Amino acid sequence: MRALPIFSSLSETDFFFARKRAKINCQSESAPKPRKNHQIMTLTLEDIARLSGCSRSTVSRVINGDANVSEATRQKVKKVIAELNFQPNLAARGLASGQTHILGLIVPLSVTSIFSDPFYPQLIQSVSKTSSQRDYSIMLWLASPEFERRTIHQVLYNGLIDGVIVSSMSLNDSIIQSLAESNLPFVAVGRNPNDDKTCFIDVDNYNGARAAVDHLYKMGRRRIATIAGPSNVIVGYDRLRGYKDAILEHGLEYDPDLVVEGDFSDAGGYIATLKLINKHPDGIFATSDVMAVAAIRALVEAGLKVPEDVAIVGFDDITLASRSIPALTTIRQPIELMGASVVNMLIDLIEHPSTATRSLILPTELVVRASCGEELVKETSLTT
Repeated sequence: MRALPIFSSLSETDFFFARKRAKINCQSESAPKPRKNHQIMTLTLEDIARLSGCSRSTVSRVINGDANVSEATRQKVKKVIAELNFQPNLAARGLASGQTHILGLIVPLSVTSIFSDPFYPQLIQSVSKTSSQRDYSIMLWLASPEFERRTIHQVLYNGLIDGVIVSSMSLNDSIIQSLAESNLPFVAVGRNPNDDKTCFIDVDNYNGARAAVDHLYKMGRRRIATIAGPSNVIVGYDRLRGYKDAILEHGLEYDPDLVVEGDFSDAGGYIATLKLINKHPDGIFATSDVMAVAAIRALVEAGLKVPEDVAIVGFDDITLASRSIPALTTIRQPIELMGASVVNMLIDLIEHPSTATRSLILPTELVVRASCGEELVKETSLTT
């Protein structure tokens, strides 16, 4: 398992390449004021107290942000801290306060998978930004699911983190069981239909999928296929359920031959589309934008026109959606809001467990662009 510390809000471009080291050494009493290279020296709270003319307890309250300190005293202590480049020892501070102000973010996917799906960089960026705003840092664990599950106890019992966010959750995931047994506060990104105890944040995947099929139906499509996500993953399960129910509600026959499972990747969407072409769909709901754009490419390479022959709707509304040719109609999920909400929920669980919100489902939105054929429908209605 690889742990990457993120101690401030990072730009999306720099996220995977910039790693900030935590300064956990303290400064030295006998050392002169910092040189131009800002070398960190060793100091104790007693040293800061002596140099500022305050008591040790007052210095401690200033460092910990206690409001019960006069502004004049606070500025005097901060002046000494700034001049000597003092940084509190995070480990000692955690032992003293019972909190480290570090949150764990577990993404049980390989680094390659995260790079290939724009959803995760956006989510992680939002988590990092919101954590920084709430005066928390993020410790990110990236690993394949199998390795993650074998080493999860290293995350839970190292005393370094106050709580955990777990993303990309599979149905009946053993990671959730381990988290529940640890008594560490945690929030899942993803609603597990078989678990009513776990705190979670999710988007309305079910109704988002229904909206995609509804729109294709309104565009006159009657042989609507889907490129589904993995059936053992929560979003795959919910979006397929929404697709099935929408098909039946419109009086269409549910045809298993029009359902091909993908893995949310470009290759998965492309291969799934090749399997569907011989089934002659006139509309495809791809359960991720990455797969939808791959579907457009596969259809065009097979000599079919989008949307004239096959209309496409995706899910996510990542940047790629508006740049594809034709531009992709999709179901927008609020990725940035999801990241911010999961951080706020977890911190509330840590700081106010009795009153914290324990579940939240965020709405989705249909974003209409060229790939669904709406312009074709408008042109047809004008000529009739």
